[in-house]
Amino acid sequence: MCSLQELTLLRRKGTKMLEEKEKAKASGNSAGRRRPLRLYLLSGVAAAALIAAAPAVYNANADAPVLQKNEAPGTLTLNQKAIGLPDFTELVQRVKPAVVSVRVKEEEPAQVMSEEIPGNPFKGMPFEKFFHDHKDHNFNVPVEAQGSGFFISADGYIVTNAHVVDNASEVEVLTDDGQTLTAKVVGTDKQTDLALIKVDSDKKFPFVTLSKEGPQIGQWVVAMGNPFGLGGTVTAGIISAEGRNIGEGPYDNFLQIDAPINRGNSGGPTFNLKGEVIGVNTAIFSPSGGSVGIAFDIPASTVESVIPQLQKYGHVTRGWLGVQIQPVTKDIAESLGLRAGEGALVTEPQPDSPAAKAGLKSGDVITAVDNETVKDARALARKIGGIAPGTEVTLAINRDGKPENVTVKIGRMKENIRRASSERDSHEQLENLGLELAPARDVEGEGSNGVAIVGVQPGGEAASLGMAPGDVILKAGGKTVSTPPEFKDALHAAKSAGRKFALVLLKHGQNEIYVAVPASAG
Repeated sequence: MCSLQELTLLRRKGTKMLEEKEKAKASGNSAGRRRPLRLYLLSGVAAAALIAAAPAVYNANADAPVLQKNEAPGTLTLNQKAIGLPDFTELVQRVKPAVVSVRVKEEEPAQVMSEEIPGNPFKGMPFEKFFHDHKDHNFNVPVEAQGSGFFISADGYIVTNAHVVDNASEVEVLTDDGQTLTAKVVGTDKQTDLALIKVDSDKKFPFVTLSKEGPQIGQWVVAMGNPFGLGGTVTAGIISAEGRNIGEGPYDNFLQIDAPINRGNSGGPTFNLKGEVIGVNTAIFSPSGGSVGIAFDIPASTVESVIPQLQKYGHVTRGWLGVQIQPVTKDIAESLGLRAGEGALVTEPQPDSPAAKAGLKSGDVITAVDNETVKDARALARKIGGIAPGTEVTLAINRDGKPENVTVKIGRMKENIRRASSERDSHEQLENLGLELAPARDVEGEGSNGVAIVGVQPGGEAASLGMAPGDVILKAGGKTVSTPPEFKDALHAAKSAGRKFALVLLKHGQNEIYVAVPASAG
């Protein structure tokens, strides 16, 4: 209970608070207005940031309200049209019918070895008798793959990735309107990971065209495909970068986009806002296996050069110069009087190659092909690969600090450059490493030095070290090796010396790298 004096004090305080509140209302600064004002300021900051990002669009629509009120009091939304945010609805409706899902059954089912199958997970439990260990048995597991693709002609030609239809015995195409159609593989090109398949049908299919314009970093793009086998899916983003090298081969020239791409999107198209294909989804960078905003597309310019050859011949014929090349580093450029990163440094012309016949030497720097500047080693590989065999070209080179011109007749790259010849007697298995080896001289395109890796067991020790078919072992334990037994002897010598690892010099693509190989494998 309060005393009379306390009640009187409370009344006075209440009256004073009411008077202050009425004054605040009159001046427009009540507590009831402060909270919406705070929300408005946050919205205003977002709007200001977006307006700053597109000033030309905002100025052109100066009369249009950028902010609009919702029905809920005190909240505001952005007028997307006024600040230039795109609406993809019309684009998607127009091109989506040309995008398909690709289902593949592989020619040779994967064989799962008994060591890969875990023991009885229900051991010691009531369910144990229903689940037996399958020791000493192999299982043929049918492999089905799913990817994406898109029609490029009304008569049923479809572009997809080579890795989607590789080793396919059956290919099915699921169209946007729900039809399931049988397709055949017309041709594949593993170097660029592109493939062409065709649906046999009298029906005319909706198709899309390739963009003739070069991609621009920051440009809006829309990616479509069949992620995780869910069916036609659309995502949007921008081109983050171009000319990316992700270690897939000498012709790497990928676009990087941030539109979410996941497994199953492989072979699907990426469109610009005109509805033209600017790239083919082919790979992602992801620690988790899901999209983290880093995806890679094969550029439309590459598709345009490869697909006609696949349609006509079933394979791609590339020009061949026959040189081992490496990038021009800053120090090398300075010593030669060149700009850093300019050209491709010749390390060794291959015997009887077009380069050797034209007189190219180790130490030459190729700076241009037919007056077209060569930016780096990868640019040279792409340029030469796109030249028809038998064509004569002029190479601008820097030799001993002086510019010269060399005329060379481009040769034909061998189709099976990374496959072993039919002489398999020289092949040897290193089961502890999961390697199949052969002398490099017995493998087409691998030169005469070292030991060529012609097979790598998935999940094996060598695979975990990054070794791959096409690599060449040059040295092991500090000694040059030319045959599989010499390589095994080098590992054994390291083991006998009490070392756990032997240092191996490996030619991996255009680079030479050192790998620490377990000595016990010998």
